[in-house]
Amino acid sequence: MRATKARGGALTVAAAAAFANDVRARAGRLVFTNGVFDLLHPGHIRYLAEARALGDALMVGVNSDRSVRAIKGPTRPVNTEAERVEVLLALACVDGAVIFDEDTPLSIITCVQPDVLVKGADWGADAIVGRDVVEARGGRVVRLPLAAGFSTSELIRRVTPVTGA
Repeated sequence: MRATKARGGALTVAAAAAFANDVRARAGRLVFTNGVFDLLHPGHIRYLAEARALGDALMVGVNSDRSVRAIKGPTRPVNTEAERVEVLLALACVDGAVIFDEDTPLSIITCVQPDVLVKGADWGADAIVGRDVVEARGGRVVRLPLAAGFSTSELIRRVTPVTGA
């Protein structure tokens, strides 16, 4: 159940909400997760596949380039938001992607109203943004364990030459 979108492009917020409504109209469950997804690695793939298995369609909220710089610093992201979305949409387990520029995905979660909200287990249950929105309409929040040994920051450290040594 793939979302209709421009080739390789993210959905608008309105299109993401319409896609979510379409999933529910077919008696499906929409799963939502969000993140930077800068350099995709096996940990990301496993996480996204597990998230998708919790419902009938997976929507991914992707941090804008501006919000990534605010969170991770001026050298990030490595890949632009358009490139990150294109890579995510190439995965069979991802049905749609939407870019958000706010500090948190609360606005997108409020518009999309997912049935299942997924975050990594590194997030405390009470720290998951949008939890109240999802649970208020009878949805559930799932924390998935992260695959050990995988980290975008660690990948960047491994490929960045050490200077001054």
